[in-house]
Amino acid sequence: MIMRQVTVKIPDHMYSFFLELVKKLGLEKVKEEPVDPSNKALKGLEQGFREVKLIQEGKMKGTPLKEFLNEL
Repeated sequence: MIMRQVTVKIPDHMYSFFLELVKKLGLEKVKEEPVDPSNKALKGLEQGFREVKLIQEGKMKGTPLKEFLNEL
């Protein structure tokens, strides 16, 4: 039998329901990994995506690639 693994983010209010559903379907729960909202990397990515959206909407000016690379 071929097995696949799926990672799913579930809101806290639906977590118990989801675990019960997994159990009733006879699926295997591999491991739980709580998401730490204070994670600095996650916050940085979220901020980056917000900035990209603002740049695409014309509400913020982006940095040209050459200029960005020179800063490194």
